Formats: sequence, C-alpha cells, structure tokens
Amino acid sequence: MFLQEATPDTSSYLIAGYAVAFIVMALYVLSLYLRSRNLNQDLTLLQEMDSQSTQAKKVPAEQSRSNTGNNSAVPARKESVKK
Repeated sequence: MFLQEATPDTSSYLIAGYAVAFIVMALYVLSLYLRSRNLNQDLTLLQEMDSQSTQAKKVPAEQSRSNTGNNSAVPARKESVKK
C-alpha cells in the first residue's frame, strides 16, 4: 500500500539518552557528595578555631585574676641603653 513503511529503529538513541541522563545524574550526586564533605571539613575547622579562640580568651582572664598586683598580663620590657 501507499504509507506502509517500517518504523525506524531508534532504540540506540533511547539507550544513548538513558546513558547520558544517568551520567549527568551520577556527576550531580558526586558533586553533592564532595560539597557535603568539604562543608563538613570547613565546619570542623571552624569549630576547632572557635574552641581555640575561646580557650585563648579564658587564659588571660585567669592570669589577670591570679596576678592581682600586676595590672598587665604582659610583662614589661626592659629598655636597653645605647652608649
């Protein structure tokens, strides 16, 4: 008859489309994993820096309480006399 042509075989395009979609999704999931890991590392570093900062602030306050006669936590420098 007049319009009885066989439909073209496009299964290779279907498989290629699924492969491309899978690769894009896998790369996106990998990107999310790497970002999450880096954010956790940054959070750990910031928490460590915060705890060190808090400890550094506590130490001079405790030293100034123990040195009630001394107004400065830093010892005075001795000036050298040049001749």
